[in-house]
Amino acid sequence: MSLVQLSDRVGLSPTPVKRRLRQLEDSGLIEGYVARIDRKTAGFGITAFVSVELEKQDAEAVATFQKKVAQFEEVVTGSLMTGAQDFLLEVVVESLEEFETFLQTKLMRVEGLRAVRSRFALRKFIDRTRIP
Repeated sequence: MSLVQLSDRVGLSPTPVKRRLRQLEDSGLIEGYVARIDRKTAGFGITAFVSVELEKQDAEAVATFQKKVAQFEEVVTGSLMTGAQDFLLEVVVESLEEFETFLQTKLMRVEGLRAVRSRFALRKFIDRTRIP
């Protein structure tokens, strides 16, 4: 939304709204602005959630895994988890064949893996970009 639209919505003139936005950006509360892309329209119709368990969970093994996986463009989110899995990766690709290639040529070549389990999303029904 534009600065003028935001100003109208909150009932202030654009100048104080711009100043407050800058303060929120400077404080780190607002990290940046992004365009929301429809993955399917962009040709990325397959979303897989991949659970990864490492052989060791020490700080070095975790850091090494995170650094390696951060290089894979197919991984759009990665989270360190509690419980039986160590990591949950959200992987977006064009096709099942591309997912297989990702597994064989990238993920499964990362050292220190104990187990990898994949699940595929049928459809997304909640996609929030704001906090409650």
